[in-house]
Amino acid sequence: MSLLTGGRSESLRLFSRFRSDFYACLTGRSDALFELTDALLCTEGPVKTLVDLALAPEHRRGHGALYGGLNQGRIDFDRLRRALAGLPLPRAADGRLVLAVDVSPWLRPDAATCPDRSFCHTYGRGQNEHRMIPGWPYSVVAALETGRTSWTAVLDAVRLEPGADVAAVTTAQIREVTERIIAAGQWQKGDPEILVVLDSGYDAPRIAHLLAGLPVQILGRLRSDRVMRRSTPPRVYDPKGGRPPKHGGEFVFGDPATWGTEQAVTTTDTRLYGKATAQAWDRLHPRLTRRAAWLDHDGPLPIIEGTVIRLAVEKLPSGGVNKPVWLWWSATAATSQDVDRCWQSFLRRFDIEHTFRLFKQTLGWTKPRLRDSAAADRWTWLVIAAHTQLRLARPLATDIRRPWERPTPPSKLTPARVRRGFRNLCAKTPSPARAPKPSQPGPGRPPGSKNRRSATRHDVGRVLATGQAYSRPAHHKVGTKPRRVG
Repeated sequence: MSLLTGGRSESLRLFSRFRSDFYACLTGRSDALFELTDALLCTEGPVKTLVDLALAPEHRRGHGALYGGLNQGRIDFDRLRRALAGLPLPRAADGRLVLAVDVSPWLRPDAATCPDRSFCHTYGRGQNEHRMIPGWPYSVVAALETGRTSWTAVLDAVRLEPGADVAAVTTAQIREVTERIIAAGQWQKGDPEILVVLDSGYDAPRIAHLLAGLPVQILGRLRSDRVMRRSTPPRVYDPKGGRPPKHGGEFVFGDPATWGTEQAVTTTDTRLYGKATAQAWDRLHPRLTRRAAWLDHDGPLPIIEGTVIRLAVEKLPSGGVNKPVWLWWSATAATSQDVDRCWQSFLRRFDIEHTFRLFKQTLGWTKPRLRDSAAADRWTWLVIAAHTQLRLARPLATDIRRPWERPTPPSKLTPARVRRGFRNLCAKTPSPARAPKPSQPGPGRPPGSKNRRSATRHDVGRVLATGQAYSRPAHHKVGTKPRRVG
């Protein structure tokens, strides 16, 4: 069942039930954390500082309780994850679940006393520059909707530890999310397989190999200098003997002479991009070598076959350099419908960027200057719970617009516009938080005394998962020529 197709009474029931389930997931300082989430949703305008939330009427406690809840509170993350997986999830036109995975950094370059910081990859802070800035990177999994929208259903968030193998962490995260979806009855045997969409920073073939056995398909973006191999050719008798070939001919992305005949070709007229042409080649795989992630692989290296899709559009809305997009799909024998569904699902992946922008610019996800990484995890999950309440309140919200804004139907409201009227909706649902008890603040440190217990300073993690020291990749440097990647 979709949120927009259900009745108002059913939507209100789902909304109230999630608020109760969310309160039950708060196992320590539950009242302070719950009221902090309500204050986050009901405060007018973007969140600039964390302490301003203590001034909201929904937060009936002092600012000391606010910081005490984040620093000493406890949240049952597993129970909250199961509650998110049990909510109605958006689906594609064929009833398929489409998940997007991406990493968003919480940058803390000047926080030398914060532990567990690692170098976060950022782009766009300088002309054609990739910069590694210290911070807390979070891997987020969200279910995507169809059509042009800024709504997503966030299902999981994991903070990447220094030196973490991103592919291994992402694989475990997708596996756990899929198992929770199946346990909640969101996917049953006979339903279309779940499509997981990744950007170019992930090793899509490796993740597809590690997730073998699950009802998922991997769709990932590839760099334009990759080289794939075709299937093993039929063995022909060679009088000289020798070992039969393991890989077929090369498929060089930058050399059209090696492409051959396509498996399927589709042409679609779009409003933003003009004519979009998608070409697909079947049963292509990367040539793996025993290095990096495959160094300790037991047995012979696998052959991970899939479908390579080349998407070329007529124009870009921003007027930038128009380059084709290369995709790798873990399934084979693709039809024209499969090719169209794949590249359109990949374009929907960018909806998660709208969610990150809402988290940071409106809900103030990265505004608090927290010292403890565990407190950062608690605040992250409070922001996710707040965003989920906005999604559940979407059918119940009314359009509170500015005088210069056009009227918008309820089905087209953005998360920020739903948040404007959340205070009116929140007043109609009972709050499980208990009333605060009268108390007096502590004396604190005597005036004029020095702090004799200085905070411990932590170095930024520079060790990779392989145990080697971090060095900037060659393709991140300006002016380097693209290289062939097998």
